[in-house]
Amino acid sequence: MRNRVYFDNASTTDIHPEVLNSYMDLLKKYYVNSESLYNEGSEINKMMEKARKAIAELLDVHPSEIIFTSGSSESNTSAIKGVCFADLTKKHIITTMVEHSSIMNACLQMHNVFGYDVTYLPVDRQGKVHVEDLKKALRNDTAIVSIMCVNNESGAINPIEEIAEIVKKQSHAYMHVDLTQAVGKVDINMKNIDLASISAHKLEGLKGSGILVKKNHVPFVPLINGGEQESGLRGGTSNAPVNMIFAKTLRLALENGKKYHSYIASLQKHLVERLQEIDGIEINSPADGVVGIVNFSYEAIPSEVMQNGLNERGFMVSARSTCASKSTDPSYVLKAMGFSDRRASSCIRVSLSRKNTIEETDAFIEALKEITEHYGEL
Repeated sequence: MRNRVYFDNASTTDIHPEVLNSYMDLLKKYYVNSESLYNEGSEINKMMEKARKAIAELLDVHPSEIIFTSGSSESNTSAIKGVCFADLTKKHIITTMVEHSSIMNACLQMHNVFGYDVTYLPVDRQGKVHVEDLKKALRNDTAIVSIMCVNNESGAINPIEEIAEIVKKQSHAYMHVDLTQAVGKVDINMKNIDLASISAHKLEGLKGSGILVKKNHVPFVPLINGGEQESGLRGGTSNAPVNMIFAKTLRLALENGKKYHSYIASLQKHLVERLQEIDGIEINSPADGVVGIVNFSYEAIPSEVMQNGLNERGFMVSARSTCASKSTDPSYVLKAMGFSDRRASSCIRVSLSRKNTIEETDAFIEALKEITEHYGEL
């Protein structure tokens, strides 16, 4: 069997050896409940708070502004509902047409079940929000604005600092940013960001691990009720070893992001140049998108067929967000960018990491040429 090549790092990442080894050590020793009053519980609680402080320093926020969660889907949902339910006089939400399904479905539920108005901002051909559209959408009763920094399908980067400044200066709404695909790839200024979501498994960390940054001035109703864990903002027995290891995960991600940025960028440039050798290939990702994500279409072959063909040849890729991987509908992200149903139904997302090589990208191109020659007729 030929070697398998992993080109789906925007979906999830391999666990960093340092993270895995440290986690296994913690798991063996620190198993008691961190809320317990005996010495062992107090020790774990202190270690978890030390990790919280380290995370806060890396993000330039206060330790009390870090809430441990199960990942970005929970953090995203909690941000939307937690802010909205804290002030029932504001019944308007602003987001975009290309957000992750956790945001889209939370907003849909807020509309269908709780009667909120939701404004979905359009994006341009490059997958970006226009700030003028945001300015027009802001209302006196806007509770929250939720806009992702980096799109998980196209790799488009939104002007988050400018957007956050507008929200802060021109409204009383709170600004939430989904940073899931941005950490370690895009410089982030948290000054005007009120809430932010981060997931560990996108950063060579553990699945089921994440944080919600919630600034202290933001009113918030917890999504999960329980005891006094996370200052009463997220109930349930703390997954202490997972929470503790998030600090190392984040530190390594930020360090490696800088260290390998140029290498991944050169790999991406090479891949795009080779893709353009194939007649009929259309690049969907913007030229100034995030490093590592390349979205393209070959309209003669539907996404699922192309994925299966690549899988048989040893390449693991996605067509769209993995949360929607079983859907045969056109990508709503590409549709929002103005692409046709056919182009949005034949997209493939390649997402690279520091572990990938030039040789793997060349082998991928050869496999792609073989598939298009055998199965595709434009």
